Amino acid sequence: MTFGPNRRTLLIGGAATLALPAYIRRVNAQTALRVAGVHASPVENAWNSRIHLAMQGAAEAGLIAYEFSEGVDATDYPRAMREYAESGAGLVWGESYAVEREAREVAADYPDTAFLMGSSGGPEGDNFGVFGTRNHEAAYLAGMLAGAMSETGIFGSVGGYPIPEVNLLINAFRRGVSEVNPDATFLNGFIGAWFDPARAQEMAIAQIDQGADILFGERIGTADGAQARGVKAIGSLIDYTPRYPDTVFANAIWNYGPTIEAIVADITAGTPVGRDYTEYSFMKYGGNALIYVDSMVPAEAIPAMEAQQAAIQSGAFDVPIDADEPA
Repeated sequence: MTFGPNRRTLLIGGAATLALPAYIRRVNAQTALRVAGVHASPVENAWNSRIHLAMQGAAEAGLIAYEFSEGVDATDYPRAMREYAESGAGLVWGESYAVEREAREVAADYPDTAFLMGSSGGPEGDNFGVFGTRNHEAAYLAGMLAGAMSETGIFGSVGGYPIPEVNLLINAFRRGVSEVNPDATFLNGFIGAWFDPARAQEMAIAQIDQGADILFGERIGTADGAQARGVKAIGSLIDYTPRYPDTVFANAIWNYGPTIEAIVADITAGTPVGRDYTEYSFMKYGGNALIYVDSMVPAEAIPAMEAQQAAIQSGAFDVPIDADEPA
């Protein structure tokens, strides 16, 4: 791969093999499915890190062979996809939010290669599958805890961009808060980037200055602002509590492993992958979960949250999906 001097690439779980046949035939030959990840952000970025970790776990389990490039600019993204497809990757994984049209054009040119893209659009053809981030159920439950903890009744949130996947997460958090605190007031801001911790911290502090005493951190950096001003925060996607032990009391965790298992099973069975894999991020599949610190949460807030959690897991309650931009 030739993505410039500041790109990092890595192969995990097996050696790269050039000029391989179609992915279905390769899997039937009982070789590990070669998965190539094209990450627009550094793999340390919260969203990308969850996928990267799940891919590494699948490689260590022998399910796939994983390689990746990170920090790939939008202008370079289609070329990166093409080079991986040309080199024989059976599945090209990516995030097509900034290159939706181009990514679909690449997939159409390589019908024997499976593509799985984070996307706000639908699947296309037999080989272009999509997924969305759905840790909104855990965000809703975290909101229920937060609603019982605030002294000011003002809740803040910091997001990247107002795309559906981000909007629904913040709206789910707000819904959870409102379940137990119907008079709550909400603040929100978008930093216009997927990875700018300094900007997220700055926006978090601005919301605290307006009275917010609990923040939902959709972006890295939010908890830094909360820590600096001595208020509480909720993490999203990954577990922030070890880094901010006196600040982050709950985390809406996203687990990408079920999605990987689902698409690998489809490829292995020869089933077209042109479908929406978002459902595997739901709690009933183990795709998201709430973790929280008992000692930081009022004991009386936990039973109601746990009752809703059980209802979500059983399918008795669906957390509404509201993809409108938060006010």
